[in-house]
Amino acid sequence: MASPAPDTPPVAASPAVPSIRRRLAALVYESVLLFGVVFIAGYLFGTLTQQRNGLTHHNLLTLWVALVVGAYFVWCWTRGGQTLPMKTWRLRLVAAGTGRPPGVARAAARYLAAWLWFLPPLALHPLLHLSVPATLGATAAWFALWAAAARLDPARQFLHDRLAGTRIVAVQQA
Repeated sequence: MASPAPDTPPVAASPAVPSIRRRLAALVYESVLLFGVVFIAGYLFGTLTQQRNGLTHHNLLTLWVALVVGAYFVWCWTRGGQTLPMKTWRLRLVAAGTGRPPGVARAAARYLAAWLWFLPPLALHPLLHLSVPATLGATAAWFALWAAAARLDPARQFLHDRLAGTRIVAVQQA
């Protein structure tokens, strides 16, 4: 049996499930950190493509940013199961069956499934010709419902974790 990586402390047999409030607080911190990641990715894209107008290559820019953000998350989750905000809030992502950090495929599946937090209500904007305030309201309502759905899960995990076969666990303070 392989031993855990030296920088990854072992997860207890029955780790505590962090509160939904704590996980959402980490999500807010993650959003602040992602602003810098997206800014640098956008700046790099604009420089390399010599983009002078925000609408030039906007579909390619969207794909580029999604790939960069995905690479950031997959890299962090497979290397110890934590991003910086997760370390701050003492959270760790583990594979549901093993309790170890997820592999690349499982981390990528979680990243893709996590888009369910935002894509369904945002898809309503062009489909139903909603105004921007109505789209923001639908997104906020969907976000709240998605977060509240974790209360229905026996393990108190979000749906995207259930779909990807991962779990968020609390890390004990040393």
